[in-house]
Amino acid sequence: MRSDFALFRRLPLLRLVPFIVLFALCAVRPVQAAGELLDNTPRIAIVSAFEPELTLLFKRMEQSRKYSVNGVEFTTGVLQGKPVVLFLSGISMVNAAMNTQLALDRFTVTHLVFSGIAGGVNPQLHIGDVTVVERWGQYLEVLMGRELAPGVYRDTGDGNDTGLPSFGMMHTRPVYVRSAADPQLRKKFWFDVDPAMLAIAKTLQSVELNGCTAKDDCLARQPRLVVGGNGVSGQAFVDNAAFRKYVFQAFKANVLDMESAACAMVAYSNSVPFIAFRSLSDLAGGGDGANEMHTFMNVAADNSAKVLLAFLAAWK
Repeated sequence: MRSDFALFRRLPLLRLVPFIVLFALCAVRPVQAAGELLDNTPRIAIVSAFEPELTLLFKRMEQSRKYSVNGVEFTTGVLQGKPVVLFLSGISMVNAAMNTQLALDRFTVTHLVFSGIAGGVNPQLHIGDVTVVERWGQYLEVLMGRELAPGVYRDTGDGNDTGLPSFGMMHTRPVYVRSAADPQLRKKFWFDVDPAMLAIAKTLQSVELNGCTAKDDCLARQPRLVVGGNGVSGQAFVDNAAFRKYVFQAFKANVLDMESAACAMVAYSNSVPFIAFRSLSDLAGGGDGANEMHTFMNVAADNSAKVLLAFLAAWK
């Protein structure tokens, strides 16, 4: 069998030059590892879904430095005296999971915090209120049951029923998940926030929240901070009164959104403490008129950020 060395010996010297240059470059230029850290400083990762939710936080940032990975922009710096890295997950569960894991792979993340807006489903809560729930579930992880008769749907029957009420053909199921602390595959629906972070959130009742837009559209009630209860996330923007009522009754949820439970699951899998601050921009179809999100989105986003800033100031 002919050797590679023998083949090279038969090539003219000039034709060998490109090979020599290539080998030399490979010898002196290290290949960047896919998960190489971009920053070694231990930081709190702060994530929001879209730009208005980070506006106030960027204004308060000091010592900012930007990085870009897969088109996602990460900004490191100092916020309320704490080293942080801020980034946008993008809207949706898949974006949230994908880009949260990207942050954990590229930065030294000690804690994960979400700040943003949400739809309110608890009738006792109002637009502008900020919620900090105790646990998050993926309420649109469902089995679509077979219709046996008009309006009658088969139960899941696959051993994955959560025992939670269904909505028509939609039967909520748990997800299968592993974690750094428990590598065995397990079924799980609720993902708890970090108890130490939640305890700090309970001390923040004096935060002054905004009740009016820049155009002087003001809320009927002064917004407040509500700590406790449940939150759910899924792949749908909800603007439906009947489904809103179901979500509140079935999951005892205060709010619903499209990202937090995905971040909570990634945090759980990586054994990173997690908490989410979500302010109500709308009532998920429970209002008297048109959806209120575009009117009060910025008020809600800033209120969530204000509570987060107070949290960072109190965090030791």
